[in-house]
Amino acid sequence: MKIGIITLPLHSNYGGILQAYALQTILERMGHEVYIIEKKKFPLSLPLYKMPFSYGKRIIKNLIGCKCSIFYEQKYNRQQSLIRLNTDRFISSYIHLVQYDDFSDIEESEYDAIVVGSDQVWRPRYFEVNHSSIEDAYLKFAEDWKIKRIAYAVSFGTEEWEYSFQQTFDCSRLLKKFEQVSVRESSGAELCHKYFGINVEQVLDPTLLIKKEDYIQLFEKNKVSESKGNLLVYILDEIPEKSELINKIAEEKKLIPFKVNSKVGKGGLSLPEYIQPTVEEWIRGFYDAEFVVTDSFHACVFSILFNKPFIVYGNENRGLSRFTSVLNIFGLEERLLKNLSEYRQFDEIDWNRVNSLLEKKIKDSCKFLYKLGD
Repeated sequence: MKIGIITLPLHSNYGGILQAYALQTILERMGHEVYIIEKKKFPLSLPLYKMPFSYGKRIIKNLIGCKCSIFYEQKYNRQQSLIRLNTDRFISSYIHLVQYDDFSDIEESEYDAIVVGSDQVWRPRYFEVNHSSIEDAYLKFAEDWKIKRIAYAVSFGTEEWEYSFQQTFDCSRLLKKFEQVSVRESSGAELCHKYFGINVEQVLDPTLLIKKEDYIQLFEKNKVSESKGNLLVYILDEIPEKSELINKIAEEKKLIPFKVNSKVGKGGLSLPEYIQPTVEEWIRGFYDAEFVVTDSFHACVFSILFNKPFIVYGNENRGLSRFTSVLNIFGLEERLLKNLSEYRQFDEIDWNRVNSLLEKKIKDSCKFLYKLGD
């Protein structure tokens, strides 16, 4: 069966890339021909009619002491091409990507089935960033097609309902055409029941469906060097409290912190400092770590997969339900901190119990995907 996967646009986000890679891989192992469907990314630009006003406004800001880039779009495009240098290389090597100017350009005859998922593909503010409508994440463009429609491990990213009344109505109607629907979080199941009136299954994030040995092969194949420390720090939103936590853990456990992300977001740096490390280096970080501190969902997932003790510093703005849901599955709720005062010495994780639970959940999740061939 020829399957297209619709997920969030792939860029420099390690978790986003690897969940697409993992879902593609597991479906291929089930005997399908699989492609990731994506709208083409175009360089950021100003419409001609806006240029005089925008450039003039920026010049005035600089003259009155408010520093800003006059040619922001050109600077942004230059930075993005560097930031994504390594992640784009992984995508081109391992992801079967098919890009379209618009989802409406896809022909019905191209695919036997379309799988929507995983990640926060049903969160409007993330899916619509590439000038898409959230309804396309429910296959509005394929509304009249005679194909199989599956939602696998989709996430709303939050416990709050972020759809307008019209979006709720339209997406609910489109969802009724799906043969199977599953979500990643228990909160997602509750939202589907409350706002769409349907009961759905909860399944694992795709990254957990393939073995850690599969990921190890990726960095071994590329001969990635050993990490420069043993306390893996993967922090997306840096604040002083998190730095204090990292220093505290490093001192207590006599560990050497190391990072596996670039300094993107910080100003005053040379362009090469913005380049994200390779995906393989990111994976190797978990292999080498003795402990992990993160505020990232997928770094939490890979800590579990690689059996590494970890602490997750939750970020309510990004959504806590993603963390609580996966941690509840494995009985690791105490590993989530909402502030520094909650940190303490935790009991050792019973990895035999965690791995046993993981094996069972993998079988249940794969059963859901096997129904595609029915």
